[in-house]
Amino acid sequence: MRKRNPEERIILLIMLHGKRIVVVMPAYNAAETLEATHRDIPHEFVDEIILVDDASRDHTAQVAEKLGIRTVIHPENKGYGGNQKTCYREALKLNPDVVVMLHPDYQYDPKLLLAMSSMIIDGTYDCVIGSRILGGQCLKGGMPIWKYIANRLLTAFQNLCTGAKLSEYHTGYRAFSREILESLPLEKNSDDFIFDNQMLAQVITQGFMIGEVSCPTKYFPEASSINLVRSAKYGLGVLWVSIKCLFARF
Repeated sequence: MRKRNPEERIILLIMLHGKRIVVVMPAYNAAETLEATHRDIPHEFVDEIILVDDASRDHTAQVAEKLGIRTVIHPENKGYGGNQKTCYREALKLNPDVVVMLHPDYQYDPKLLLAMSSMIIDGTYDCVIGSRILGGQCLKGGMPIWKYIANRLLTAFQNLCTGAKLSEYHTGYRAFSREILESLPLEKNSDDFIFDNQMLAQVITQGFMIGEVSCPTKYFPEASSINLVRSAKYGLGVLWVSIKCLFARF
């Protein structure tokens, strides 16, 4: 990604003046990748970073505190969805205009959060997701072929049920307006991985506008990933969420 010239930086600063961008990181055993993720965040445009450590077995919390990140520690593991619930509760306390969820495993490019936030701040969208499918490079980036096929099939089914036309529903890189976070019944959602899909389905059914940006895919040993059994459980959950969306439409 090319560096912004001084004129571009001034324009961005003017556009974002007075707007609060808060980044939340749902973390579990991210000690090895957190520093690299934090380094690539455009800090001059971000007002606060919150990391919620979900009872990691490594020293994620210590690394976060060393980096000066506002850190919340769960004494017991609450699950991926439970972690996000804490992330959004803590973020709303800071009166943000935009909240960006960024995984600290360095699988998503932190630099893109500025573009995602800008699309919400200028009023174009209420929610923006970083899509690994747009651009057509996800397999070259290391996405396993079985995950790619499952992603495409589930996404096609969800678009059919929701009436939306998203390139994918399964990315963990998302930006939300404060209005969305205050409107959705997030506490009623699952504490497991299906939380992400439930949240996006709720965004659609409540009529919020969703935009997408192309996000390069990065798969490597340190990046977080769920196994085949958990993936199958997630896939079944996606089918059920989609069917409920279909009923809601009619």
